Amino acid sequence: MKQNLRVSLGAVVLALATLTAVIYAWINFRQREVYDIPDDGVAWLDTTAGAKAWNVTPNSPAARAGIRAEDILIAINDVPVHNQVQVTKRLWRAGLWSQVRYKLARGGSEFETRLITVPAEKPASIENYERVVGLLYLFIGLFIFIRRWNAPRAVHFYVFCLFSFVLFSFHYSGKLDAFDYEIYWAKIASLMLAPALLFHFALVFPERSEGAAKSFSKLALVYGPPSLLILFHVSIALNALGFVPWLGSRILLDKIEYSYLAIYFLAAALTFYKSFREAPSGVLRQQLKWLTFGTLAGTLPFGLMYVVPFVLDAVPPVWTKFSALSLVLIPLCFGYAIIRYRLMDVDIIFKRGLAYTAATAAIASIYFALIALIAEFTHAQTTGPIGGMIAIVIAAFLFQPFREWIQARLDRFFYRDRLDYRRTLIEFGRTLTNEVRFDPMLGSVMDRISQTLLVDRLAIFVEDPLQPGQMRLARSMGVRLAEPMDLSFLEPARPEFARGALFFESPRAARDVSDSVRQTLEQLDLNYFVPCRIRERTVAVLGLGKTVDGDFLSSDDVELVQTIAGYVAVALDNAQLYNSLEQKALEIARLKDFSENIVESLNVGVLAVDLGGIVESWNTRMEQLFNVPRHEAVGHQLRALLPEELAAEIAARRDEEQITGIYKQRLHHQGKVLTLNVSITPLVSKSGERIGRLLLFDDVTQRERMEEQMSQTEKLTSLGLLAAGVAHEVNTPLAVISNYIQMLAKQMPEGDPRQGIIDKIVKQTFRASEIVNNLLNFSRTSATELADIDVNRVVEETLSLVAHPLKTSQIQVVKQLGPTLPAVRGSANKLQQVFLNLFLNARDAMPSGGMLEVRTATHNGSVEVEVVDTGAGISREHINRIFDPFFTTKAIGRGTGLGLSVSYGIIKEHAGKIDVRSTPGKGTSFHVEFPAVRKAVHV
Repeated sequence: MKQNLRVSLGAVVLALATLTAVIYAWINFRQREVYDIPDDGVAWLDTTAGAKAWNVTPNSPAARAGIRAEDILIAINDVPVHNQVQVTKRLWRAGLWSQVRYKLARGGSEFETRLITVPAEKPASIENYERVVGLLYLFIGLFIFIRRWNAPRAVHFYVFCLFSFVLFSFHYSGKLDAFDYEIYWAKIASLMLAPALLFHFALVFPERSEGAAKSFSKLALVYGPPSLLILFHVSIALNALGFVPWLGSRILLDKIEYSYLAIYFLAAALTFYKSFREAPSGVLRQQLKWLTFGTLAGTLPFGLMYVVPFVLDAVPPVWTKFSALSLVLIPLCFGYAIIRYRLMDVDIIFKRGLAYTAATAAIASIYFALIALIAEFTHAQTTGPIGGMIAIVIAAFLFQPFREWIQARLDRFFYRDRLDYRRTLIEFGRTLTNEVRFDPMLGSVMDRISQTLLVDRLAIFVEDPLQPGQMRLARSMGVRLAEPMDLSFLEPARPEFARGALFFESPRAARDVSDSVRQTLEQLDLNYFVPCRIRERTVAVLGLGKTVDGDFLSSDDVELVQTIAGYVAVALDNAQLYNSLEQKALEIARLKDFSENIVESLNVGVLAVDLGGIVESWNTRMEQLFNVPRHEAVGHQLRALLPEELAAEIAARRDEEQITGIYKQRLHHQGKVLTLNVSITPLVSKSGERIGRLLLFDDVTQRERMEEQMSQTEKLTSLGLLAAGVAHEVNTPLAVISNYIQMLAKQMPEGDPRQGIIDKIVKQTFRASEIVNNLLNFSRTSATELADIDVNRVVEETLSLVAHPLKTSQIQVVKQLGPTLPAVRGSANKLQQVFLNLFLNARDAMPSGGMLEVRTATHNGSVEVEVVDTGAGISREHINRIFDPFFTTKAIGRGTGLGLSVSYGIIKEHAGKIDVRSTPGKGTSFHVEFPAVRKAVHV
């Protein structure tokens, strides 16, 4: 319980420390980016006489103001100053680009001068590189700690990474506020503790049992010098123990501390090397070997190229600062040592890190060479932002080719003659799938793997056909077989196989296995068991031991074997499954073609969309409905392919879980008027998961017209029956009234004032008789005498009858009659009645005059007549009722409402069709179609 509490408390403390460090690093980064330090160009040195100018930068504000080295600063803006800290604070108060007054003493005399503060130079590039190194330390430490926090020394390593992150990421700005002091002292503490933690880790890795006294002496040896350095640093800062905080002491401190860092890092590398020489087991030797190489590769460039010149007061080139980047190799190598992966990944990390380090160094050299070359050509001391940008772009383009070239050279160096084998092994694996003979294929696989990886113990296990799910040994190399083997540990369902490979570091030390399995592992003496999987099924297992040098395989080697295992699985399975796969492929293709033929043959538009509204299927009927080819529809948004109003209706039903529909949606699309019924069905997978929608588009435009025509026919039939009865009943009294009123008119003398009334009665009697006759004609169902009719002639005769009223109404008639129209079977008188009604309706629609167009033509075995006027048009709410009996929009007394109804009946009697299109305010068009008479063909 106490142990768990201690672990939980430690985890919380580490989490809070990490979060605090990250937040501080971010604030410090933003502060360094945003804030500029006011600078006068003088390095001030604290003396007993006050702040003395130790060095004056040429061409700086102080140099231009006449300040020289050895000048004593007395006051700034009449405020006395006594040390360099007060100078920095007064400059901060003055701010950037401010004029300040300096009172100085030189040679015993005082004088004043003025200067303007400027931003101090910031080493932004090297600081950002160091921040990247710090982030790498933190990320690697977090990754290792999260993956294996309970591993030995994992916490120790993470604390080292955390302090390294602080060391490389914290850079005090010189603002000298409370936060800046915290950043400064955190960096000093990290500089002291990070090397000590690394050296301590080297002394205790791997786990060693030793007494408390010896352990305490190690701690004193490791942490004693940094503790004294911290005490020395604090004493100088506080002016305690006789130390004076002047520039010389600071330079001396820097030399001591950087020397301490390099020495401790080198000591850690030598300690790792000593442990490597004394390590008994192959695994530990492999780990310590690469830990030693990684630590040396990370420490030596930094120590030799930066620390040594700095300590010896040499002036190192600017590019040597980038040698700090090599320190990142240390956490990369240590990550493996703590987690103790089953594969030897450290050599891969080391070689890749070495390639990146070498490439970075080469690119840095090229960058600075370009800077110098550009400055030489431009005859300037600096290249300016444009020259620097050009150099950065060129260096960025060259980095990847340099890295690949160096990586190829390293591969050639480390693998030597095996490199060609590694390259050809993949090519061999690709051609392996063409082999269907079992034994030759297994033999060639084992030979190639042995030659490439230098492995002398190999075995291939395949599924036993007599015991499905169990493995048997099919072929081996270098394996001693003496007694029956228990291969139950090769069960295909093992989770290790799903992760890539089963690894035994030592067959004798295998855990969680039976005694018989342990004996089998000792007999085989194999360390790696790589599954050969195909279609999520393990068909074989490749077993491999160590290399001939006694080393484990690297991660690259295991990945190579896993790749070959895939090809082996395909080759093993090909012989058994080739015929069945071929038959299944043919059956699937046939079913696919059959399904596609069904969808393409439907007279209904079918499309499928995914959850994002992207079209995945679009059949031929959809192409016909919306004039969008399939290749332009698939892969595009549905809303971009359909009319806006229809797309909006479909989108409104997007989240419906049930089948929904849109009934009789009327559209005007690309000059066509469509009426569609749309059915929307959720599209689900076999598992029941919703993956999209299936939409069916049924064009019911013709059906709607037929329904309207049937409804109209039913109305006319019912009205015809009613009209027949009414006509017979009304005709008799009308005839009596007409006779008697005419007799009465003859008996009246001329000039009788009642004569006008009688004339009105006679006129209205005849009008009533006309209505009755129209009703009789409308309701007549008796057969009509039919003959072959010339439609053009009927139109000409009808136009001649209405020529006078049309001319009187100032209506211009335009005729476009087809020259050779086929005959129509029907009644000329009845057709004349139809055209007469259409012409008179057109006249009534143009009371102020206009144009009447009459066109005839033949099309697809039919004779078409079109009557177009430029009148007032018919409103949308009335256009569906114009063929109803007694419906009229004319004024009272101008029409009976039977003209178009009678015409509709006559057209249907002649097996014809009538259609109307109208735009209010622009005119109306009636389209009449009759079937042409077919001429007999004599054979």
